[in-house]
Amino acid sequence: MKNIFYAAAVMLAFTSCQEQAKIGFVDNGTVINDYQEKKDIEAKFQAKEEAFRKKADSVGQAFQLEVQETQLTAQKSSQAKAQELMGGLQQKQQVLQQRMQMEQQQLQQEFQTEIDSVISKVKKHVKDYGKSNGYTYILGTSDAAATVMYGADDKDLTKTILEALNKEYKK
Repeated sequence: MKNIFYAAAVMLAFTSCQEQAKIGFVDNGTVINDYQEKKDIEAKFQAKEEAFRKKADSVGQAFQLEVQETQLTAQKSSQAKAQELMGGLQQKQQVLQQRMQMEQQQLQQEFQTEIDSVISKVKKHVKDYGKSNGYTYILGTSDAAATVMYGADDKDLTKTILEALNKEYKK
C-alpha cells in the first residue's frame, strides 16, 4: 500500500513538473543589421557624413589659400609683422580644427542616439512578441557573443521577428 502511495506521489510530481518552458532564440546581429529602419538610419548618416567631408575639404582648401596668401604677405613684411600674421594663422587653424571635431562628434552622437533607439525598439518588440506568444524565454545570440551554442531550427525566431519589425516599420 505504501508503494502505491509513493508511486502516486511520484507520478503527481512528474506531471506537475512536466509544464515546460517555451524557449526560442534570436540572432541579434541578423535582426539588428537587417532591420530596415537601421539601414535607413545608416544611409541617412552616410549622406550627412559625406556632406560633412565635403564641407571640411572646402574649409581646408580655403584655409590653404589663405595660408599661401599670408605667406606671400609675410615675405614682404617685417619679421615682427610676419610672426604676427603666422601666429594669427595658427590660431585660426586651431579654431577650425576644433569646430570640425565638434561637428564630427555631434554627428557621431546623433548616429549613436538613433542606433540606441533602434536597439531599444527591437528589444521591446522581442519582449512583446515573447509575451504575446507564450514564451518563457527568448534568448539572444550573435557571432560576437554566442549565448546559444545550438538551437533547433524551429526555435529560431530571427526571421519571424525581423519580418514583423520590418512590416511594422513600413507602416
